[in-house]
Amino acid sequence: MSEFVFKKKFGQNFISDKNLLEAIADDAQIMPEDEVLEIGAGAGSLTKVLSARAKKVVAYEIDKTLEQTLNSLNLANVEFVFQDFLGTDMREVESKFGGKIKVVANLPYYITTPIIFKLLEQSTRLVSLTIMVQKEVAERICSKVGGKDYGILTVMTNFHGTPTIKRIVSRKMFYPEPNVDSAVLNILIEHRHEDVDKAEFFKFVKACFAMRRKTLQNNLSKVYFKDKLKSALTEEVLSRRAESFSLDELLEIYKALNFNKNP
Repeated sequence: MSEFVFKKKFGQNFISDKNLLEAIADDAQIMPEDEVLEIGAGAGSLTKVLSARAKKVVAYEIDKTLEQTLNSLNLANVEFVFQDFLGTDMREVESKFGGKIKVVANLPYYITTPIIFKLLEQSTRLVSLTIMVQKEVAERICSKVGGKDYGILTVMTNFHGTPTIKRIVSRKMFYPEPNVDSAVLNILIEHRHEDVDKAEFFKFVKACFAMRRKTLQNNLSKVYFKDKLKSALTEEVLSRRAESFSLDELLEIYKALNFNKNP
């Protein structure tokens, strides 16, 4: 591993500890019938563990200089795709799978949030995500209502499923060593809100949290007429900040404003 030239632009921090790699596969509950999407294969350490457990692995890697290294692993049930996952149409990604998909990945910190949102919003086959992320991002996703970390990422992740921090991982477990600790985050996908348009609800949540110190009325008045807000919602609701509402409460507010289509 020390002979490899790490590329800062790709946020490359690799794991070589076999026990940790096996623990990540345990956290993802990878079974022999599973099909797995790995994002960021790196040098293939996690890929090998997933290959030994799963029916099929499709591993995306943006760094094409790793192509020879990864192909030389000779993993019969693994398809390596050397292109940018974020820039790939989700329909193209999912066409490589025969059924449901479990995502397992050691994500570069700088693109963690865009990848999470891409998967949650665009995938039609996702069962779960088990991802290595920055510790503070995992804590933000799992934060409680009213906390300083509670926000758009928390609400939208919980809209799609149930997030759980499986383990905290010291920065010393990576090479090269990053400046922060990480966490293995599992998100179990649940289809609880099929009556709600995902894209429209996301726009609504972003509007609610546009300015954290402003009230709901101040933030939403840029999207809805004030008369509409006052007729659909109580003064008590409008006077509160978005971070004081649970997901279920935000869904009730959204439905009150959008399921009644009067202006």
